[in-house]
Amino acid sequence: MHFHVSHTTEYKYAVPASESFAELRVWPQDNESQRVISRRLIVKPQPKVDHYVDYFGNRVEFFSIPYRHSALTVTSEAEIETFETKPSPATLDVSIGEARQIYNSQRYQLFEFMEPSHHVPLNQHQRIRKKFFRQGETIGEALLALNTWIYRNFDYRSGETSISTPIADIVAQRRGVCQDFAHLMLAILRSNGIPARYVSGYIEAFDPEQTSAELVGAAASHAWVEVYLPGGTWWGLDPTNNQAVGQRHIEVAVGRDYSDVAPMRGTYKGANDQKLNVIVSLERKSNPAANVA
Repeated sequence: MHFHVSHTTEYKYAVPASESFAELRVWPQDNESQRVISRRLIVKPQPKVDHYVDYFGNRVEFFSIPYRHSALTVTSEAEIETFETKPSPATLDVSIGEARQIYNSQRYQLFEFMEPSHHVPLNQHQRIRKKFFRQGETIGEALLALNTWIYRNFDYRSGETSISTPIADIVAQRRGVCQDFAHLMLAILRSNGIPARYVSGYIEAFDPEQTSAELVGAAASHAWVEVYLPGGTWWGLDPTNNQAVGQRHIEVAVGRDYSDVAPMRGTYKGANDQKLNVIVSLERKSNPAANVA
């Protein structure tokens, strides 16, 4: 599938800021499930933009505006082609007991994705951690069961939680948004010895070729989880929509939790009075290969 994605973040200051600095993680990934055809970043006021690749392989852009400005607008645009990728049946048929042995032998390489992190403590969900991952169960069945359990037992409610809401509160209230469900799933996985990472990206709400239900999380950046399978591949699971990640998901950044992948973070000098507006659009285009004579 071929998509055009646009992600705009706009700040308006009540009193002009005298200086600002920002760091961005809005450059989509190039991997086996997607290819970046083109990509550009538009910043107003226009600064010099530098970039680097962080520890987790994300492309990070950063800039500073060292003069007065009353607004800051950052727009990332990209053309992406996505592909269908699925883990092998043999990998998904590995038992939980066998998978744990493999993970323990690779603990040094997978350490960051098996330990607690800032938003994923491993001590706030004791009542539910033992519901999953019996030794003889296959890892494919167990992962899909956890994905479905979160979808069925937690309500998507925008505006009722924030990034600082503890997992214990999410479990008690049984509601949240995609980032909450991703953090909860990571906590359950890691506390059971399963390495997993947080993914930020985008999702297509409606499939124009089908009459399927709307996918949740398309109004802004979406979040899901990738699990490291015994075969050495990462498998994406979206508990917000109860499905494996497919061609309608676009991956932008990966890390231990949200703090590693925030689309934009920064600071400015000025009055503590600003308005933030975020606009995300994802449009399916005709397949570029089909247009080649």
